[in-house]
Amino acid sequence: MQFAPLFPIVYRILQPSFPHCLWCGDSNSKKIALTFDDGPHPQYTPQVLKVLEHYNITASFFWLGVCVNRSPHIAKAVKDRGHWIGLHGYEHHSFPTLSEIQLKQSLEKTQIAIYNACELQPQQLRDVRPPNGFFTPKTLQLFQQWNYRPVMWSVVPEDWVRPGVSIVVNRVLKQVQNGSLIVLHDGVCGGQDVAKTIKILIPQLLQKGYEFVTLDKL
Repeated sequence: MQFAPLFPIVYRILQPSFPHCLWCGDSNSKKIALTFDDGPHPQYTPQVLKVLEHYNITASFFWLGVCVNRSPHIAKAVKDRGHWIGLHGYEHHSFPTLSEIQLKQSLEKTQIAIYNACELQPQQLRDVRPPNGFFTPKTLQLFQQWNYRPVMWSVVPEDWVRPGVSIVVNRVLKQVQNGSLIVLHDGVCGGQDVAKTIKILIPQLLQKGYEFVTLDKL
């Protein structure tokens, strides 16, 4: 069962309820953010980089620490091309299932992995996207206490279940608006199609007048 039709409804409910999360940008601006979760991947992430470079676009990547450790050279390539880096946990565990200590260690281990690969200091890595989008008020309280910024989404085409490139593209085009924060995946689930998806999606969004920016500029 696919849940794609539910995500816009969930967004409209959660976004005003948790205003301290970054859900989207300025609705009066044509700036949008393209983000990728679950990488870096040795095959899929370089394919993404090639498409982004072709269109001279910067994006934002939320990484799993274990994947950074497996592919540090890919992580460095992403950083060297000026893309924004965020945290997605060390492994793809839902944050509410972790103890406070486990959650803190997961984020810090990911920061260490990124520092070793990219020489980005921990204070440069403050954006966190919870795996599966799952969080609780306690999770957000801990983020605030530890000086992290929770980053969520406004457009989720559910590409990780691989419904087909054209379906993912159409879902994004149907939902996108000023300030949209779009989530795609360049990891094991969904990464097989991501380069093909953005190769079709990016020129159509550019034609509509949207400007791609990283999260720090959204």
